[in-house]
Amino acid sequence: MAKRSGTQTITSTSDQQKSVPVVTVESFYNLHAEKLHMKLEGPQVGFHRKIREPTINRPGLALSGFFSYFAEKRVQVLGAAEHTYLKSLPQKLRVKRFRDLCARKIPCLVVSRGFHLDPALLAVATEEKIAVFRTPMITMKFINAATIALEVDFSPTVTEFGSMADILGVGVLIRGQSGIGKSECILGLIERGYSLVADDVTRITSLEGRELMATAPELTRNHMEVRGIGIINVASVFGIGSIRMEKRLDLVVTLKEWQDLEAVDRIGLDQEFYEILGLQVPHVTIPVRPGRDIARLIEVAAMDQKLKGLGQNSAVEFNAKLLNLMDPGPK
Repeated sequence: MAKRSGTQTITSTSDQQKSVPVVTVESFYNLHAEKLHMKLEGPQVGFHRKIREPTINRPGLALSGFFSYFAEKRVQVLGAAEHTYLKSLPQKLRVKRFRDLCARKIPCLVVSRGFHLDPALLAVATEEKIAVFRTPMITMKFINAATIALEVDFSPTVTEFGSMADILGVGVLIRGQSGIGKSECILGLIERGYSLVADDVTRITSLEGRELMATAPELTRNHMEVRGIGIINVASVFGIGSIRMEKRLDLVVTLKEWQDLEAVDRIGLDQEFYEILGLQVPHVTIPVRPGRDIARLIEVAAMDQKLKGLGQNSAVEFNAKLLNLMDPGPK
């Protein structure tokens, strides 16, 4: 029984649908206008333009006529320095410099500190079909907040066909063939007081390559399909505490029919990982056959993963004791 531990990584491609994020001025405004206190200045134009880099640029040098290394793919912010510099220029030169900036096909302009853009400059932006927004935020605070928002918008996302639950603070993705009982497991876990994150289809986002956050698609959020019953609203049936909008992914559980498994790991020394968006997530495979309480087994797997996160591995500890009994040492 005693053996050395090993690791194995499972990379799935058939069950994952990766999407490349496309961030437009319209989506940026709709998602973050309230948080960033942004209001549209002038007519609604240029909302179709794409933001191609997840950061912010201050076009100070560009307004002086220097466009080498100009970051035209980014949202442009006019702060107090840019506003004061433009006011110092003669009207004709001011308009020319601003037109040169807008000719670079920038995504949009944000004027910070509550400043209003000169009407002549606003007319140039409208002519070039560039949206102009105004925010009362201090320039650096806006840049920091907008950069964080864009980092999330640009994060790679993948769709996994599986159900997600929050068990004792451990985010568990439950995978398996259609009809194997994923939804029934989720129901059993909800009845034990845990929370549903997503049913059947889970959207997973990589945050800065550090961790994976999971949520449900907007259409199916708070709902799940139960075979023989149909679609139910989990929050209405079990209460608002039975759902969670998003959760970090900590463990992947794959359900497989008992007869489809060549061998069943009875010790737990061989740690498996499931790769999603380049990150490895701990993975366990649970055999399914009539009479087994799969929801209870998933609950135990989540609790065991929580212990491992605290540095306690039951299988390794047991194996070490067994090796000591088998090798008493020199007499």
